[in-house]
Amino acid sequence: METRDPDDALTLCLLATHPRVRLAAVTVNPGTGAQLAVVRELLNRLGVGVPVGARHADSPADAVSAFHHNWLGPLPAARPDGVAHEILAAAFTAAPHAVLLTGAPLHNLRQFLLHHPGLAIPRWVAQGGFAGDNLVPPEHRLSKFAGRTQCETFNFGGDKKATLTALASERIAHRDLVSKNVTHGVVWDNALQARLLATPDLPPGAVLAREAMALYLSHRPEGKLLHDPLAACAVLDRDAFTWAQVEVTYGRGQWGAQPAPDSGTFISLAVDWPRAANVLFGVGL
Repeated sequence: METRDPDDALTLCLLATHPRVRLAAVTVNPGTGAQLAVVRELLNRLGVGVPVGARHADSPADAVSAFHHNWLGPLPAARPDGVAHEILAAAFTAAPHAVLLTGAPLHNLRQFLLHHPGLAIPRWVAQGGFAGDNLVPPEHRLSKFAGRTQCETFNFGGDKKATLTALASERIAHRDLVSKNVTHGVVWDNALQARLLATPDLPPGAVLAREAMALYLSHRPEGKLLHDPLAACAVLDRDAFTWAQVEVTYGRGQWGAQPAPDSGTFISLAVDWPRAANVLFGVGL
């Protein structure tokens, strides 16, 4: 995860106490003291203790958005439990059937693949990639991407080498890419917030995420596009999405996809949001 956008923190909250999830570990990119402070604070508030790894804990950068500071207040810098790729290796050694969810550039995944050749990942769910008009049926296309077959994506473009390595790795058995042509179609807005406020028995993490979104919506009433939280939905209920099996393409800073049977890589074309929302928040809405 990263902390330049609220999405990753919301996703961590929603998964940390989800009734269908056992969180194994968290790794942060790059993993500055300020970023680790945010992650530690959220896990502490939720009473969840898991190892937290960083790629570059001594980075002088802050790498935390103003939103996180406004929401959580001043926090002392924190330290990781270990280097990110080693934390991932320990997690997959202890739980070899775990799912890897990524919502940030893939530096940590590349280091895992480089330094731990004896370990495999059965399923990787990534927030990233793009499915264009060559794949998406007309009824599911978003007007903002009309006519496009390629697009920039931050999480894949942040470390292009890592992305291409992970997409080609035979040690990742199954890859699900929750692409921006889907994530740009779902919004956490005031209507969803009202439904959550009226819903009893939300898991603690969903309550904490709802608290964060109350602050966000007070400044941006148009709402928040759900990028990483939708990827979390795919971890929990793959059948809430429509998928195509593809080969990912790259050129001139943009990503796309072409049909490719037997590739082991799938990209999202559409989502049943009412179904996904019920799964994501851990309770019927």
